[in-house]
Amino acid sequence: MSSTQHTPLPYYEDRSPGAGTLPPRPWTPSSDAARLSLNGTWSFRLSPTATAEDDAFARPGYDARGWDEIPVPGHWVLHGHGAPIYTNVRYPFPVDPPHVPAENPTGDHLRVFDLPGDWPDGGDAVLRFEGVESCARVWLNGEELGTFKGSRLPHEFPVGGLLEPSGNVLAVRVHQWSSGSYLEDQDQWWLPGIFREVTLEHRPEGSLADYFVHASYDHTTGEGTLRIDSDPGGRITVPELGLDLATGESATVPVEPWTAETPRLYEAWLTTVGESVSLRVGFRTVVVEDGLLKVNGRRVLFRGVNRHEFHPENGRAVDLATMRRDLVLMKRHNINAVRTSHYPPHPAFLGLCDELGLWVIDECDLETHGFGVLDWRNNPVDDDRWTPALLDRAERMVERDKNHPAVVMWSLGNECGTGRGLSAMADWIRERDPSRVIHYEGDHSCADTDVYSRMYAPHEEVDLIGRRTEPPWSDPELDAKRRALPFIQCEYAHAMGNGPGGLSEYQRLFEAHERCQGGFVWEWIDHGFTRRAPDGRFYHVYGGDFGEELHDGNFVCDGLVFPDRTPSPGLIEYKKVIEPVRIEGAEADGAGGADGAVRITNGHDFADLSHLAFTWTYEAEGEAIGSGELAVPPLPPGESVELKLPAPPPGAEAGAETWWTVEARLAAATAWAEAGHTVAWAQLPAAAPGAGARALASGEAPRREGDRIVLGPGVFDAATGALTSLGGLPVTEPPRLDIWRAPTDNDNGASWQPDERWGVIWRRLGLHRVRHRTDAVETTPDGALTVRTRVAPAAVDIGLETVYRWTADAAGRLSLAVSVTPLGEWPCPLPRLGLRLGVPAALGDAEWFGGGPGEAYPDTRTAARVGRWALPVDELQTPYVRPQENGARIDVRWARLTAPDGSGVRIEGDPAFWFTARRWTTEQLDAAEHTPDLDPSNDTVWLNLDHGQHGIGSQSCGPGVLAEHRLNATSAEFSFTFSRLT
Repeated sequence: MSSTQHTPLPYYEDRSPGAGTLPPRPWTPSSDAARLSLNGTWSFRLSPTATAEDDAFARPGYDARGWDEIPVPGHWVLHGHGAPIYTNVRYPFPVDPPHVPAENPTGDHLRVFDLPGDWPDGGDAVLRFEGVESCARVWLNGEELGTFKGSRLPHEFPVGGLLEPSGNVLAVRVHQWSSGSYLEDQDQWWLPGIFREVTLEHRPEGSLADYFVHASYDHTTGEGTLRIDSDPGGRITVPELGLDLATGESATVPVEPWTAETPRLYEAWLTTVGESVSLRVGFRTVVVEDGLLKVNGRRVLFRGVNRHEFHPENGRAVDLATMRRDLVLMKRHNINAVRTSHYPPHPAFLGLCDELGLWVIDECDLETHGFGVLDWRNNPVDDDRWTPALLDRAERMVERDKNHPAVVMWSLGNECGTGRGLSAMADWIRERDPSRVIHYEGDHSCADTDVYSRMYAPHEEVDLIGRRTEPPWSDPELDAKRRALPFIQCEYAHAMGNGPGGLSEYQRLFEAHERCQGGFVWEWIDHGFTRRAPDGRFYHVYGGDFGEELHDGNFVCDGLVFPDRTPSPGLIEYKKVIEPVRIEGAEADGAGGADGAVRITNGHDFADLSHLAFTWTYEAEGEAIGSGELAVPPLPPGESVELKLPAPPPGAEAGAETWWTVEARLAAATAWAEAGHTVAWAQLPAAAPGAGARALASGEAPRREGDRIVLGPGVFDAATGALTSLGGLPVTEPPRLDIWRAPTDNDNGASWQPDERWGVIWRRLGLHRVRHRTDAVETTPDGALTVRTRVAPAAVDIGLETVYRWTADAAGRLSLAVSVTPLGEWPCPLPRLGLRLGVPAALGDAEWFGGGPGEAYPDTRTAARVGRWALPVDELQTPYVRPQENGARIDVRWARLTAPDGSGVRIEGDPAFWFTARRWTTEQLDAAEHTPDLDPSNDTVWLNLDHGQHGIGSQSCGPGVLAEHRLNATSAEFSFTFSRLT
């Protein structure tokens, strides 16, 4: 006879959200109640398991002198205790909910503190934790206060009766893994620790336990209605509006509304018998009406981004200055919305969104994505035993953040599948706060939501959704509901490595279909931790660099800014694509300004154009020869005007290529940019370049001199036809056809994506190891040197017949005409098509006339301006965290590489070409895993002069390259002219 005795689960494994904590309340940054920050240096001890140590350390008098020290806020794995782990979907422990591994790193934290001398007598006090990952047990002066889970949410304990004037001992035990970890599988580093502030707050008798600001706006009357409910009751004053009213009482007065474009806030004071708090009130109304999401009666278009909290040295311990830096960068790049993926951010971040003006989707601290690979078996969101924990997370988010006008949507979480727990969360939120919209992407039936949200829907599907003609849902009632909802892409345009491509095509759909109300690029920042190489160079590391047994590599580096918050080319492109002012030629196709007319359209949702000053510049061959102001009326949103540009100023040479550049700049400084900051711009062609007859032959035939052939300034190898020098300048690698590029993250794609993964196909075909066979080297009486070759990879019968025809002219220039004919049936587009050559390393300065100043590819070219640009070769590189194809400049008419003394080479292209220069080969770039793996050559600068480049797309987690941006293997002809500079 036997019996089984069930031992209660330990607190870190039970499904409950915790015990002993107070009900959640709003975050209040400004109060006259006393506060004491407990941030700083704490004593720290790490144990390998949850039970390795007892709780003796929590008792007063415990000797912790042998312990280490650690900063709070902080993560112990970033301070020499263990290591970070990165996974996207997979849990880094066995999936057996709610159990966690025995190997459960546990950090004991100790802080001894004294009360300030002016700490008030009487009343109560609460101990507040803004964020702890993933489970905490707390003691004060030897008394256990309780436990909690919910890493990115606040928790408070009453402690008034336990405080001493001095020598208070605060002890916190933090477990890396808990049942809560199953709810926090959020595509980021797993970083245990006390990573947000810890404070002691005095709570006087009659202080605020809760308050809820209701500030609506009626766009038909221009009036706002204010009511603030509080516990206990008190009085509200808003001096600017002349309001003085009791809590619970409503007042309607004329106001200026809050929007992301016009973030008008009114200072208010809420006072009870025990406390006075300062509030910032923004009046706005959010509804779904007529199938659209409207704020203050108008449809809004989200030009958004997803934002994880990350710092390259401190992890998720992000300070206020960094938060502000993020938001200022967003505003300067025309971003107007943030989804707080995938958890509520630090509460101060939302206050900055109120101030600076951004729409916010506030997302609950919830994701169970790892159950998806298990067909959602045992998914907590569909298990009633987990529902109290889910509701606790929803309540803590809403109660903390409900008073922010920037928050227009509550998101139930991310990638949790479907289940009863999500429905319970939606029901609770809707009852508690009917003034906002509920979002959740994971249930395409939209049973619990007010918007239809998708991730990475391809362009063609977005077009169907915009027309409300998408394929029907299986349930007719739910289909009818969903078809009537507004649509957003809560994630799109995966910004991993070089990219994302296809942004402008998405934006055209968002603007064409009123149902499509924009989207949120994934994501804001590359999550790479800073390291220093032995040679002193800084670089960034990603998944796998800490020896994790499971990891997802550099998938954690998929942002619009690099880890140090330097904007990537993707952010520059996004800024241009989402400009809130459209500037175009007044012709029907919007392309040209040759007739001197321009059309200006206000794409703002609320603001007129009175805050912008418009200017024009007239440029010839990339040089400005005139500029002035353009008088644009203060157009209301959605309105356009056509204006005449002035007569072209004199000074342009006959046949010069001329352009108008029209810019919209801030007329006055704002909280996020100085006066003169460029918001929008466009270039309109004024006159195409003249034909410029080019004499390609001098009449001097190529001549053989032993094992070489001389043609004008060029010297060639007689056996191979390879150029070895140009006017005495050594050619360190002769020009020859190049079709390989170091695959981008988007070239390689994701294994779950339906489109072809061209990077994988290219490598399988061997395009990275093609062979060049010389079939003939011919000199002809017309003065040409012709080299006939076949370029092909091993083991397949496809190739490229390539003919090089060299000529020289009387001016001492050497010209090359290239013709390429595909052989066989090519199963894929080409990575690139052009020439590769090497020049001496001393030619370290580049200048070009064409697109710039940054890199651009066929589907990332919107931000490229035609002009004359100059940069050192070393600054032409884009330092993607994982090295890959980068740095190509588009539509280049000519480029020159020079040494410090001005000597070098000039290259002209017909047609315009892509220009790339770097101090390492494509093969070295392809092999590198981190930037220090790239050792600059002391001998050579490698140039790529490309007739074509394959597009970029966003297939690392989204759609591939659109058909119109693919570089298909077809016959091509292009030419270059080389001139020696002395």
